[in-house]
Amino acid sequence: MALPSVGGGRQVGDGNVSEPVLGVQSTPGAATSSATLTVAQLLSGILVADPSSSAASYTLPTVAALEAVLVNAKINSTFTLSLINIGTGSGIVTLLTGTGWTLVGDVTVPITSANTLICRKTGATTWTMYIA
Repeated sequence: MALPSVGGGRQVGDGNVSEPVLGVQSTPGAATSSATLTVAQLLSGILVADPSSSAASYTLPTVAALEAVLVNAKINSTFTLSLINIGTGSGIVTLLTGTGWTLVGDVTVPITSANTLICRKTGATTWTMYIA
Protein backbone atom coordinates (compact mmCIF):
# COMPACT_ATOMS: atom_id res chain seq x y z
CA MET A 1 0.00 0.00 0.00
CA ALA A 2 1.49 3.34 -1.03
CA LEU A 3 1.58 6.19 1.44
CA PRO A 4 -0.23 9.33 0.30
CA SER A 5 2.03 12.14 -0.86
CA VAL A 6 -0.23 15.05 0.07
CA GLY A 7 -0.05 17.20 3.16
CA GLY A 8 2.88 18.42 5.19
CA GLY A 9 4.55 15.12 5.99
CA ARG A 10 4.06 11.40 6.22
CA GLN A 11 3.30 9.01 8.97
CA VAL A 12 4.80 5.54 8.83
CA GLY A 13 3.03 2.80 10.72
CA ASP A 14 -0.51 4.21 10.88
CA GLY A 15 -2.65 1.59 9.16
CA ASN A 16 0.34 -0.59 8.15
CA VAL A 17 1.51 -1.72 11.57
CA SER A 18 2.09 -5.33 10.51
CA GLU A 19 4.21 -4.43 7.48
CA PRO A 20 7.98 -3.94 7.74
CA VAL A 21 9.50 -0.55 6.99
CA LEU A 22 12.01 -1.07 4.20
CA GLY A 23 14.99 1.13 3.47
CA VAL A 24 17.83 1.16 0.99
CA GLN A 25 21.42 0.21 1.84
CA SER A 26 24.21 0.62 -0.66
CA THR A 27 27.13 -1.81 -0.74
CA PRO A 28 29.02 -1.45 2.55
CA GLY A 29 32.36 0.31 2.50
CA ALA A 30 35.49 -1.64 3.36
CA ALA A 31 38.82 -0.78 4.96
CA THR A 32 41.86 -2.84 5.86
CA SER A 33 45.18 -1.31 6.91
CA SER A 34 45.66 2.16 8.39
CA ALA A 35 44.46 4.90 6.06
CA THR A 36 42.47 8.09 5.71
CA LEU A 37 38.85 7.14 5.13
CA THR A 38 37.06 8.53 2.11
CA VAL A 39 33.81 10.46 2.24
CA ALA A 40 32.18 7.59 0.32
CA GLN A 41 33.25 5.16 3.06
CA LEU A 42 31.72 7.41 5.74
CA LEU A 43 28.46 7.84 3.85
CA SER A 44 28.09 4.14 2.97
CA GLY A 45 26.08 3.48 6.14
CA ILE A 46 28.14 0.38 6.97
CA LEU A 47 31.92 0.18 7.05
CA VAL A 48 33.47 -3.28 7.38
CA ALA A 49 36.98 -3.09 8.82
CA ASP A 50 39.31 -6.04 8.40
CA PRO A 51 42.72 -5.05 9.72
CA SER A 52 43.65 -8.76 9.95
CA SER A 53 46.00 -9.49 12.81
CA SER A 54 47.47 -6.03 13.36
CA ALA A 55 45.94 -2.82 14.67
CA ALA A 56 44.79 -0.13 12.24
CA SER A 57 44.15 3.61 12.56
CA TYR A 58 41.50 5.22 10.37
CA THR A 59 41.70 8.99 10.00
CA LEU A 60 38.48 10.78 9.14
CA PRO A 61 38.42 12.79 5.92
CA THR A 62 38.49 16.56 6.35
CA VAL A 63 35.22 18.33 6.97
CA ALA A 64 35.89 20.36 3.80
CA ALA A 65 35.89 17.11 1.78
CA LEU A 66 32.69 15.95 3.49
CA GLU A 67 30.90 19.24 2.89
CA ALA A 68 31.92 19.24 -0.77
CA VAL A 69 29.62 16.20 -1.06
CA LEU A 70 26.96 17.15 1.51
CA VAL A 71 26.30 20.61 0.07
CA ASN A 72 22.82 20.85 1.60
CA ALA A 73 23.83 19.93 5.15
CA LYS A 74 22.81 22.48 7.73
CA ILE A 75 23.72 22.74 11.40
CA ASN A 76 22.30 19.72 13.28
CA SER A 77 22.13 17.57 10.12
CA THR A 78 23.20 14.01 10.94
CA PHE A 79 24.07 10.70 9.36
CA THR A 80 24.84 7.34 10.93
CA LEU A 81 27.59 4.84 10.18
CA SER A 82 27.99 1.35 11.63
CA LEU A 83 31.65 0.36 11.92
CA ILE A 84 32.11 -3.40 12.13
CA ASN A 85 35.55 -4.80 12.95
CA ILE A 86 35.93 -8.34 11.63
CA GLY A 87 39.67 -8.40 12.34
CA THR A 88 41.41 -11.15 14.28
CA GLY A 89 44.23 -11.30 16.78
CA SER A 90 45.22 -7.76 17.78
CA GLY A 91 43.32 -6.09 14.91
CA ILE A 92 41.83 -3.27 16.98
CA VAL A 93 40.63 -0.23 14.98
CA THR A 94 41.28 3.30 16.25
CA LEU A 95 39.52 6.35 14.81
CA LEU A 96 41.52 9.57 14.44
CA THR A 97 40.20 13.05 13.74
CA GLY A 98 40.51 14.83 10.43
CA THR A 99 40.53 18.63 10.17
CA GLY A 100 37.24 20.03 11.47
CA TRP A 101 36.16 16.92 13.41
CA THR A 102 35.60 16.32 17.12
CA LEU A 103 35.31 12.75 18.41
CA VAL A 104 33.16 11.97 21.45
CA GLY A 105 33.26 8.50 23.00
CA ASP A 106 35.56 5.49 22.84
CA VAL A 107 37.54 5.83 19.59
CA THR A 108 38.57 2.17 19.54
CA VAL A 109 36.63 -0.71 18.02
CA PRO A 110 37.88 -4.07 19.32
CA ILE A 111 38.02 -7.17 17.13
CA THR A 112 34.72 -8.93 16.39
CA SER A 113 32.65 -5.98 17.58
CA ALA A 114 30.84 -2.97 16.16
CA ASN A 115 30.16 0.65 17.05
CA THR A 116 27.49 3.05 15.89
CA LEU A 117 28.91 6.39 14.78
CA ILE A 118 26.52 9.35 14.65
CA CYS A 119 27.95 12.29 12.74
CA ARG A 120 26.43 15.73 13.41
CA LYS A 121 27.16 19.06 11.79
CA THR A 122 27.88 21.41 14.70
CA GLY A 123 29.05 24.58 12.94
CA ALA A 124 29.82 26.19 9.60
CA THR A 125 32.97 24.08 9.17
CA THR A 126 32.75 21.59 12.04
CA TRP A 127 31.28 18.14 12.62
CA THR A 128 31.18 15.92 15.72
CA MET A 129 31.24 12.13 15.63
CA TYR A 130 29.50 10.50 18.59
CA ILE A 131 30.70 6.95 19.09
CA ALA A 132 28.26 4.62 20.85
